[in-house]
Amino acid sequence: MNSEQTPPPPPPSEPQQLTGRQRLAAGLWPPRVTRAQLIVAVLLFVLGLGLAIQVRSTNDDSALRGARQEDLVRILDELDGRTERLEDEKQRLDDQQTELETSSDQAEEARKQTREKEQQLGILAGTVAAQGPGITLTVQDHGDSIDSDMLLDAIQELRAAGAEAIQVNGVRVVAATYLSGSDGDIEVDGKRISAPYRFKVIGKPQDLEPALNIPGGVVQTLEKEQATATVAAADEIVVDALRPAQRPDYARSSS
Repeated sequence: MNSEQTPPPPPPSEPQQLTGRQRLAAGLWPPRVTRAQLIVAVLLFVLGLGLAIQVRSTNDDSALRGARQEDLVRILDELDGRTERLEDEKQRLDDQQTELETSSDQAEEARKQTREKEQQLGILAGTVAAQGPGITLTVQDHGDSIDSDMLLDAIQELRAAGAEAIQVNGVRVVAATYLSGSDGDIEVDGKRISAPYRFKVIGKPQDLEPALNIPGGVVQTLEKEQATATVAAADEIVVDALRPAQRPDYARSSS
């Protein structure tokens, strides 16, 4: 009987021989890094980074140390020149500040003097009110015997004694003031006034009061006409009667 024969098993294959390059690659990848090696690598990286930063920070100093003497002298001259220019600029700005402050002070002083002069001229012209020490002269006319000349004499005596502001019965007396009328019918600058005639005068009381009471003066003259005159000094007299400011028709400033 013919029976089928089983073929014999193939002989075992011999292991494949690896080249040197393949063995090197197999040893390097995948890398087998221990924990100690990783710590050492990190420390070396930090150390190298610190050295790089230090070297970079000293580059400028190293550059100056390695520069030639001529270069160092030139750099020093440039620094001196820059410092001198900055000092000049600072001095120029300081001078400008001083000039501006001086100009501002001068302008403020000029404005102050202008305001003061305006007030003084306003008082003389009667366009602004005034206050200060002075006297009050009250004239009682018992028989309508007072005329405008008597009141004008009183104004003139007061002016000569240093009166700076005067008003009579609510009418401001100025340089151009005129009086007219008689027998109790008296007008000041065209405005009728009646007794009692009340003068409010600003000036030095020690000069005004004696000027009215001198022998043969205003008070005695009024008493001869059956009138009475009373003078009272005061520390505060208010002259508040005003006159409108008038523009001259022909006169102009020559300045």
